[in-house]
Amino acid sequence: MTPRVRLQPEAIGSGMTSQRVRDRLVQRLREAGIVDERVLNAIRTVPRHLFMDEALATRAYEDTALPIGHGQTISQPWVVARMTEALLQDPQPARVLEIGTGSGYQAAVLATLGLEVYTVERIGDLLRQARKRLRQLGMNVRSKHDDGRVGWAEHAPYDAIMVTAAAPALVDALVQQLAVGGRLIAPVGGAASQSLVRLTRRSDGGVDEDVLAPVVFVPLLSGTLD
Repeated sequence: MTPRVRLQPEAIGSGMTSQRVRDRLVQRLREAGIVDERVLNAIRTVPRHLFMDEALATRAYEDTALPIGHGQTISQPWVVARMTEALLQDPQPARVLEIGTGSGYQAAVLATLGLEVYTVERIGDLLRQARKRLRQLGMNVRSKHDDGRVGWAEHAPYDAIMVTAAAPALVDALVQQLAVGGRLIAPVGGAASQSLVRLTRRSDGGVDEDVLAPVVFVPLLSGTLD
């Protein structure tokens, strides 16, 4: 698959942001159980160091979450890879909704895979920064400043929905925006314990639910901030 990333010099990186360092991260992800080569290639391609403050760029290819301001984080690469892998399982989705744009990194990974990506972020400052980064990389991602808990009904139904913040239970408004056979990947739980869950919508209106892994995410909040 041809990477959909505009590789300017700052995206190519050097030193602790070089391709060699990215390749080492991909190898660690493979050893940690990520098997989908499409996902590994997207992680290898997308310049994670451009989605965080320059002061943290040398840590960009560590397998850890890092702060991006406003009490939010850019997710651990393993979590990004695992969620993306779960979302891509056959049949591969075409239209995807992401709840919680954050830095824009997860949306960039999805767009690199050739998916039609819609993303919603409640914090205006984070969304403006993410839009700038995505434009610089030539990625066509549609974004909206809104309360992620209500989704983006205008473009529903979606083949897949990815939620990048945790709620105590799956949000019904998002489930209703899934196409039949569509998958929702989301962390569910509170501060003490969270699990990554994959929900698949059946043709009879019911859902099938699988627990994938223990995770730690920031909470899914309502409302918007400028």
